[in-house]
Amino acid sequence: MTLRDIGEFGLIERIAARFSTVGTEDGSLGIGDDCAVLSRNRDELDLVTTDLLIEGSHFLRDAISPRLLGRKSVAVNLSDICAMGGECRSAFLALALPGELSVAWIDAFFDGVQERLREAGVKLLGGDTTRSNGPIVIQFTILGSVSPAHLKLRRTAREQDLICVTDCLGDSGGGLRALLEGVARNSAVEYLIERHLDPCPQLAEGAWLAASSDVHAMMDISDGLDSDIRRIMEQSRVGARIEVEHLPLSSQLREVAAEQAWSAWELAVSGGEDYVLLCTVAPERHAALAEAFQRRFGRELRAVGRITDRPGQLVYLRDGVPMDPSKLGFDHFRTE
Repeated sequence: MTLRDIGEFGLIERIAARFSTVGTEDGSLGIGDDCAVLSRNRDELDLVTTDLLIEGSHFLRDAISPRLLGRKSVAVNLSDICAMGGECRSAFLALALPGELSVAWIDAFFDGVQERLREAGVKLLGGDTTRSNGPIVIQFTILGSVSPAHLKLRRTAREQDLICVTDCLGDSGGGLRALLEGVARNSAVEYLIERHLDPCPQLAEGAWLAASSDVHAMMDISDGLDSDIRRIMEQSRVGARIEVEHLPLSSQLREVAAEQAWSAWELAVSGGEDYVLLCTVAPERHAALAEAFQRRFGRELRAVGRITDRPGQLVYLRDGVPMDPSKLGFDHFRTE
C-alpha cells in the first residue's frame, strides 16, 4: 500500500489517530478542522493554521505573476481563520527559493504579500528562509483568535440542516482549466482566471456568520464542494444530499463552459480554490438569515442541499433524480 492508495484524507486520518486532542483537559482541538484551537482563557481562543504552496503542484511560475502569488499565498491561510469565525492577527512565512530567482521577482512577491496582509490588518512577524534546489516552496502560518461563542467547527452539523454556500462555485476551477487548456482570452475567461489567481478570503462573511447561533458547522471550500462537504460529514457523523440545480454558477462560468463544452456543474462540485464559505444552517432560520445576508453582502446565502441521517452517504440529485458523479473533488496524492 502506498500514499497514492490511501490518498490525502487517508494520510490525515492516520496522523490524526496518533495525535488526537479530543477530550484533552485544556480544551484544545487539533487535526480535523481548518485551524487548530488553543484555549487561552474563558473569553478567547487562539487559532493557528498553516498551508504549503509548492511550485508545480499548487502554482505554475509562468502562469501567475509574483505579486498575485504573494496575494494568493496569504489569502488561502486567511480563509482558514475566517472559516472558523476568527479574526486574523499575525503571520509567519517560511520560504524555500532557488538561487537563480531574480530579486525583482522576490520584491514583487512581497508586494503582493504586503497588500493582502494590509487589507486584512495582519502583521508579518517572522519566519524562515532557505535555498531550494528545485521548486519554490511557500509556507504561511497565520495566528488568529475567536470567542468561544463564535467558534465554528466541522463536527457540529445537525440532521436536517440546510447546506449553504456564500458565493458562486467553480470559477477558480474554470480559470485553472482555461489556463491549462490555453483557452482564448475574452472578458469571461479573464474573470475566471482572476478568480483562480487572486482569490478573496471572505473575512467579513465569516465573522458575520460566526456571530449567528443558527449557523452550526462551517469551513471554507478549498478542495472542492465534493471533498469539503465530506469532511463535515465525517466530523459530524452525518450524510448529505446536494441538489445540483441549486448550485450558484456565475454567468462567466456558464458562458465559458458552454463555449468549451465543459460541465459547469461538475466544475462547481469538484473545482477547488474557490475559498467561499460552506456552512450548515438551521432550516427554520435560513430564510431570515439569508435575507439579512443579502442586505449585508449583496448576494445570496444559497442553500444547495441538506444534511441527512445517513452517515457517510453523499447523494447528488438533479430535479430529484439521483446522479452518479464519477471523479469529483481534489486529492493531493491521488491526483496525477
